[in-house]
Amino acid sequence: MKLMTSKQDKALLYVRVSDLKQKIEGHGLESQEHRCRQFAAENGYVVEKVFSDDVTGGGDFAKRPAMNLLLDYLKQNKKNDYVVIFDDIKRFSRDVYFYWGLIHRLEEYNATPKSPNFVFEKTPEGRFQQSITVAAGEYERESIARQTRQKTKARLEAGYYAFIAPVGFKYTKSKAEGKIIVKDEPVASVITEAMEGFASGRFQTKEEAKRFLENSPEFPKSASGKISNGLIDRVLSNPLYAGYIEYKPWGVDLRKGRHEGMVSFEMFHKIQDRLAGRTYAPARKDLNIDFPLRNAVACECGNALTSCWSKSCTGRRYAYYLCQNRKCEHKGKSIRREVLEGEFEELLKKLTPSSDLISTADKMFKKLWDHHARSQAERKKQLEQERRNLDKKSDQLLDRIVEAENPMVVKAFEKRIEAVQKEKLVIEEKILSCGQPLRPYNEMYRTALEFLANPLKIWSLGGFIEKRMVLKLAFVDCITYDRKTGYRTPDLSLPFKALGGFFMEKNVMVPRDRIELPTRGFSVATH
Repeated sequence: MKLMTSKQDKALLYVRVSDLKQKIEGHGLESQEHRCRQFAAENGYVVEKVFSDDVTGGGDFAKRPAMNLLLDYLKQNKKNDYVVIFDDIKRFSRDVYFYWGLIHRLEEYNATPKSPNFVFEKTPEGRFQQSITVAAGEYERESIARQTRQKTKARLEAGYYAFIAPVGFKYTKSKAEGKIIVKDEPVASVITEAMEGFASGRFQTKEEAKRFLENSPEFPKSASGKISNGLIDRVLSNPLYAGYIEYKPWGVDLRKGRHEGMVSFEMFHKIQDRLAGRTYAPARKDLNIDFPLRNAVACECGNALTSCWSKSCTGRRYAYYLCQNRKCEHKGKSIRREVLEGEFEELLKKLTPSSDLISTADKMFKKLWDHHARSQAERKKQLEQERRNLDKKSDQLLDRIVEAENPMVVKAFEKRIEAVQKEKLVIEEKILSCGQPLRPYNEMYRTALEFLANPLKIWSLGGFIEKRMVLKLAFVDCITYDRKTGYRTPDLSLPFKALGGFFMEKNVMVPRDRIELPTRGFSVATH
């Protein structure tokens, strides 16, 4: 044991684990600190400060926050000759280049490295021993990283996801397949609805889909109740949600995954087409539940009505809709919210078809459903022929790649082959689903029929998203409001036009006999 002196050497401890899991489960930091404190006590060092990292840094000490803090501390206290103690040389660095860079930094700040498991010597033999030890650690680190990558890549190529489970999925253990991802309900169902809504146009923008997820209590959010734009981008563009796997950085092309997707691959392609084919303006932030008809109802001049709150001298607040068109004679003249929305509800009442029409529509849908089921066998034959044609086209492109010499031409052919393969995946998915409806008839059409039967009910009981949905599904364009006569006849969507439910209360069926007037000059024989 080192003899105690009046001036004891000051020591700084550095401990490190490679990841957060080792920190939480392995107690690596605590055990390292215990050994370093033991070593300091045995040698008469006074521990002044402890620095701990839980990141690997890939051998580069500059990527470790605590190591940077330690070096800054040495720089600020350069007059003190510190001893820097760490448990093992591998905790310091497992990269020869960065190791000697760190040693030189310590020497620059008059600090001496110490370890209970390694003796540092400044002799040529000592430096050689340090280089050999660190090089062995570097080889071990890179070898483990290579093996991990190879195993992970093989797992991906077999169709198994091998990274942190994204939102909506979770890992479960299978005796036959190991750890696999499965749907994490009820979050998965919320994501399915968001993706289907974006594909169908129910959500016109990513912002609207994002708002839907934020308003869903089952979907995980930050403490502020919001989700990031990056998250909605990943949900809409990750083929994992369609049951497929792709990881281009490692050369893993798109392939069918060994997990169940949340939407079909065909629907996923529709989403990608919408993301790539058109730029959408962000959803207006001033659209809220206070004014659901904002920008959905137009003034007589054709300008969409805006809205505002007004406060009286007594402090009471009043809600209004108004036109801000400078050329309009009604500019700035407000309409009370209860008047405009009350008359809109009356409009929805008139829009509601009769029960007989809904019953007829139900029978028509059912007949169409049965006819569609009978036609699936023929559809399957057509799809199989399309798949054979795509196989032939892919083989032809591969032959042309072999003959091509220009790298640009080869790259162009590779892109075409990739597009053909994606089209083939869509065809194969359709073949598998032929004759197998996604949902039973009652479940598939129930929501649509409920909406057609009573849009007013959905408007009255729903939230902001449901109200905006009623506006999008029932009307083709803005509804014009006349301050004297009320709402003008709106341009209805096709389902309501087909059902004829608008202002049809007094209409009756045509008699079976005849409706034309008798023609003069002709007589009708009677018996």
